[in-house]
Amino acid sequence: MSSACVPAHPESLGPARATTPHAVTGTDRPHHPPAPPRRRPLAGADLSASVAVFLIALPLSLGIALATGAPLQAGLVAAAVGGLVAGQLGGCPLQVSGPAAGLTVVTADLIHRYGWRATCGITVLAGLAQLGLGCLRVARTALAVSPAVVHGMLAGIGVTIAVAQLHIVLGGTPQSSVLANVLALPAQLANLHPAAVAVSALTLALLLGWPRVPGRAGRLLGTVPPALVAVAGATAAASLTGLALPRVDLPSWSSHALAGLPEGPVLGIAAAVLTTTLVCSVQSLLGAVAVDKLVAGGTGPQSRIGRSDLDRELLGQGAANIVSGALGGLPVAGVAVRSSANVKSGALSRNSTMLHGVFVVVAALLMVPVLDLIPLASLAALVMAVGIQMVSLHHIRTVTRHREVLVYAVTTLGVVLLGVLAGVVLGVAVAVALALHRLARTRITHEEKGGVHHVHVRGQLTFLAVPRLSRVLHLVPQGAHAVVELDGSFMDHAAYESLRDWRRAHTAQGGSAELTGCRAGVSSPEYGHGPGDSHRPGQRAGHGPGPRAGHGPGPRAGLGSGPRAGLGPWRRPGRSAGDGHELARGISAFQRDTAPLVREELARLAREGQRPSQLFLTCADSRLVTSMITSSGPGDLFVVRNVGNLVPLPGEENGDDSVAAAIEYAVDVLKVRSITVCGHSGCGAMQALLGSGTGGAATPLGRWLRHGLPSLARLADEGGAGVRLAGRAAADTVERLGLANVVQQLEHLRAHDSVARALAAGALELHGMYFDVGEAQAYLLRRGGTDGEGGVFEGVPGTEELPSPA
Repeated sequence: MSSACVPAHPESLGPARATTPHAVTGTDRPHHPPAPPRRRPLAGADLSASVAVFLIALPLSLGIALATGAPLQAGLVAAAVGGLVAGQLGGCPLQVSGPAAGLTVVTADLIHRYGWRATCGITVLAGLAQLGLGCLRVARTALAVSPAVVHGMLAGIGVTIAVAQLHIVLGGTPQSSVLANVLALPAQLANLHPAAVAVSALTLALLLGWPRVPGRAGRLLGTVPPALVAVAGATAAASLTGLALPRVDLPSWSSHALAGLPEGPVLGIAAAVLTTTLVCSVQSLLGAVAVDKLVAGGTGPQSRIGRSDLDRELLGQGAANIVSGALGGLPVAGVAVRSSANVKSGALSRNSTMLHGVFVVVAALLMVPVLDLIPLASLAALVMAVGIQMVSLHHIRTVTRHREVLVYAVTTLGVVLLGVLAGVVLGVAVAVALALHRLARTRITHEEKGGVHHVHVRGQLTFLAVPRLSRVLHLVPQGAHAVVELDGSFMDHAAYESLRDWRRAHTAQGGSAELTGCRAGVSSPEYGHGPGDSHRPGQRAGHGPGPRAGHGPGPRAGLGSGPRAGLGPWRRPGRSAGDGHELARGISAFQRDTAPLVREELARLAREGQRPSQLFLTCADSRLVTSMITSSGPGDLFVVRNVGNLVPLPGEENGDDSVAAAIEYAVDVLKVRSITVCGHSGCGAMQALLGSGTGGAATPLGRWLRHGLPSLARLADEGGAGVRLAGRAAADTVERLGLANVVQQLEHLRAHDSVARALAAGALELHGMYFDVGEAQAYLLRRGGTDGEGGVFEGVPGTEELPSPA
């Protein structure tokens, strides 16, 4: 019953890759859990994570305050408020907020124009604007900004930061603009301050070299944040050698300046508030999405943390900015560096980020003499390194692959030369223009080969291309055989009508016309090519009403994330596939459209052997497309399919060694890190079990269904309090049995020796999954169920591929 395939040379498999057991797509539901998570007691993991985040936040907060020209205490105020206020009220429990490098340029410009107290007032107004946006529940709208624009904005800010801080590193003072800083650089190089350069060089050496210490010592030392080591080492060196350098000067808190009313042109103040709101909101929301990805890709207790409530996160960030600005602090936003450190340190709740805020308050009150020893050149070197890292080569490669380099470059240059708001507006304008250009750009060619006239349409076929399409189609002589190849992802109604009318006229005159390509696959009697050979207007590429299999982002329609093959065009439900012609057409489409895109990846897999991350055991039902519902590609899943997704107990009479063999091979040879048992709605095996128990044990199907009898017994024992679907009750008894069956088969898995050994060693995890075919919604068994105590299947919302801010 198993469809797993065992290679001839298992010794060539190599180590297993890291697993992402929860990479499951669902319907596009709201990006937040149904209810706020309950407060958790302080755990040891939260305490250790808060210490790690505090050690990173302390030097960075001072450095960012220095880079903006604000009082250095303002960075500490923002860090404390970000931890305590945003940490308590925000919708992303593990995101750490505080002064962010992405806000440095905006804040520095505001201070230069309006002064420090007015800048604090603008921060308060920006916080109020964020509260309004959060109440309007428009947080998801911010995620519609092109990733190229976000990457370009961060890169432009990073360039501005790095050029300005370079002057302090060299012992000078930065100018008010990037152009002025660049023009003043030759004179600054001619007047170096040796002590400042030496301290800055030591800071950068420690910052870059600390994570690269090899061996066991490197693993132990790696637990200490490099930023802390760099600043502490440079401070110690400067103090021991007695270097005369400008140092941190934290005045008494009694003289700390609070917010004041901004004065100036109304339009200028409004633009300042809008810019601060935009940058704070976009960076915080994208940071929350990035944290969700980190949490979803992990294992253990963190994997049970719900996804972020983006509207609540926006409200929390607004409240934090109001408090920070009122207390004389810098603007607050989610910070990717501190958030990723929080997740990687094992934080389990918002207690970690709040406790880090408490530590910042204690440091600001009790560690002033120590902080006053830090050389400003060391902080400048730290912030300069952060700015350089914001120009990410990975981001550049990503936008290049998606053909959005122009958007990235325009946004970056706009931010550097004109400011953040102007740069972002330019980037959005170029992104919109590029999208319209791609929509309107259609190449239509005509050529004759062997008496057959080929019309090739490349690009989106809209009403703008209808005149050219009509001219080219009329080049086909009357009575000739024509092949129209549609190579694009969209066709509007005008183009559809034009093609239909031309074909009717052409066939009426004795000719013939054939439609091929990725859009010629939805049944419509208009063209007369048999079931499934034409399409309807407005549909996307593929042989059905959805995207082509593969389901990953990017311009390659047949791929998942990266160079992973999908399923090629997948059929619309009800489409006939009963003859060899249908099979041949599908193979031809794969060879023509998908094979060129995946050949390199499959060649690599052929050389290296399979290294799947998980065993996926599911039903043989034809409606379950495993690669589609898990967004996986070649080599990712070791799949076993049988009627009813059953796992026979080992040694049982009438057992089935094919499933046991696949389990043993996956666990002992392939070293998979997780096993997922996936049931589904409308399962015929569950209906047969309910109808006749074993369906008549004399037949092969009846003998096989005997392995489902324990699931029937579980259903009877549980009664109405069995396994549940989150948000709704099971639709009927068949669904209740399907849910109970998943839990029962997980128990059967534990009885296999190879699984029991791997579980005891901590090298394997078991997961239950249920797929509602009609709703296209996946559910994961989150609580209970893997320990014999029933359980709850929770829905998995859809995820967006968005960049994380630097």
